[in-house]
Amino acid sequence: MPPSDPRVAGHDFLKSMAADPYYPGHVVAKGRDILLRLCARIEAERPAGLDALYTLTHAATEEFNDLEAEFEAAGSEIETVAREAIAEEFWFVATAYGFAGADVEELIAPREW
Repeated sequence: MPPSDPRVAGHDFLKSMAADPYYPGHVVAKGRDILLRLCARIEAERPAGLDALYTLTHAATEEFNDLEAEFEAAGSEIETVAREAIAEEFWFVATAYGFAGADVEELIAPREW
């Protein structure tokens, strides 16, 4: 189920990566899907606090960890620019759902990229 919040539903996730030919479009699209699923989970589960939010964002971060091999297979990687772009999207999601006090590093704490 796609997110229903209009700020999130209308957001162009990973736009900068999609515009850069270094990043394979089909893998970036999978990253977008991860973020959209995260939004849908937040809407469905309505985390009551930061710990509950972090549980959801950590699961999504693990999915990004799994994408690293697909980036590499396509001659790319989740490097500095991509790390920043992905982290910014996690921050966008947290703030869109009212978690402005979230720590961006904690949102993506289990990252391997």
